[in-house]
Amino acid sequence: MINLDDADALRAADPRGMLDAVAGLPGHCREGYAAGRDAHDLPSADGLTAMTFCGMGGSAVAGDVLRVLYRERLRVPVEVVRGPSLPAYCGPQTLVLCSSYSGNTAETLSCFEEAVKRGCRNVCITSGGELRLRAGEEGAAIVPIPPGFQPRAALGYLAPGALGALESVGLLPGMEDELAQAAAELSLLAARLGPANPRPDNEAKELAVMIRDRTPVIWGADGRGSVAAMRWKTQMNENAKRPAFWSALPELDHNEVVGWAGRSGAPYFLIVLRHEGENPDVAARFPASIQIAEEAGMVVEEVWAAGRAPLGQLLTLVMMGDFTSVYLALDRGVDPSPVEVIDRLKRALEES
Repeated sequence: MINLDDADALRAADPRGMLDAVAGLPGHCREGYAAGRDAHDLPSADGLTAMTFCGMGGSAVAGDVLRVLYRERLRVPVEVVRGPSLPAYCGPQTLVLCSSYSGNTAETLSCFEEAVKRGCRNVCITSGGELRLRAGEEGAAIVPIPPGFQPRAALGYLAPGALGALESVGLLPGMEDELAQAAAELSLLAARLGPANPRPDNEAKELAVMIRDRTPVIWGADGRGSVAAMRWKTQMNENAKRPAFWSALPELDHNEVVGWAGRSGAPYFLIVLRHEGENPDVAARFPASIQIAEEAGMVVEEVWAAGRAPLGQLLTLVMMGDFTSVYLALDRGVDPSPVEVIDRLKRALEES
């Protein structure tokens, strides 16, 4: 364990600067949005009947943001594909957004190749790699984002990049004020949660120390809360190198709660993500659901979004989870950046 208020110890345990990447989210959002809005050769939206967002891991979260926050503003349905194949409906009237930070994600490359064959309208969001090369060869629009990050630390480029591109295509109204407000809220939160702000005034540091050896379970309300909960789970996996689980209300009240019987929750730490504007019926479920978790022996903490509008609410919950997962790693002297197990899997697949 290290002292989370010891700046030298934090730097030594975080040599690749994951804390800096997390704190940079406000600027990433501004830059990513500008890159998407200014992208060249964007396809026409005339006659469009559907939209498909293809990606894996951190590169797919941008599609979840788009799906849950903007489906009511988009005049076409949107689906997120985490896999190597496009749905049967994809064709010339479908806009396909392929998101791969590295540009070398096998599943996303497969979807792009299929989209080209079917005559889909294509937009690629990437920092380079094979996807950028193939997109250039096929004349597909490219939203260029900077290299040098772990894919999971590039959400601020990927999601606003997609939003900016869709604004330019004409599928979303002007997003500038909404992005500016969210970025301002993130800047305030970054100052509050950054390494210079000590415990106990730093909620992310406090939460990391409280979790410590327990396994995190994250709940959120269906919609933006569920996307944030999934993001917390994957950041606990990749940054903190810990198993973690997520689910959403009301669905979890129809199955998961049965599993929290007896003292089954004793090894777990429940983080409940909340935001203003939750569906009243869903919000009413939280107290009774939390009581079941507590009776099972779980330690429970609620985390509330800081944003005023949906985008800011989702992104502030994301930032809180990102900081917490990194501090959880650093508290144990673990470097949050490498993902050696994933690298080993990739090598094994290449050799098979």
